[in-house]
Amino acid sequence: MRVLIQRVSQASVTIEGVVKSEIETGMLLLLGIEAADDTNDIEWLCNKISKLRIFADEAGVMNRSIMEVGGALLVISQFTLHASTKKGNRPSYIRAAKPDIAIPLYEAFVQQLRKTTGLKVGTGEFGADMKVRLLNDGPVTIWIDSKQKE
Repeated sequence: MRVLIQRVSQASVTIEGVVKSEIETGMLLLLGIEAADDTNDIEWLCNKISKLRIFADEAGVMNRSIMEVGGALLVISQFTLHASTKKGNRPSYIRAAKPDIAIPLYEAFVQQLRKTTGLKVGTGEFGADMKVRLLNDGPVTIWIDSKQKE
């Protein structure tokens, strides 16, 4: 499971011209799921994300977590995070999980993140054509892969 985290001062997702979710200060999470992922990946990532100290303290140092600042989260499914570009110029998405595996894991990830943080967690819609807007704060962008815990 891969997540691209962006610290934002605002973010939203629009589907067919309608804003589905929007947040102010917080994190935009682009989540890529592969067939080998399971609930262990979800728990590890949610714990990591909830404690990640990427928000400024009084001294302006990134020393506070999303929970400490009372921010919000927006989770968007992003199968392209598993793109392979080793051969040719057209990315291959063979490692990305098919919807029958990915949708339940995506939904479980969102529920676990709500449970772990107790914060507002907005979502996109799996498989939809989504327009994502964000104002990256910093900019701060962090990549985490649950298969690379060590």
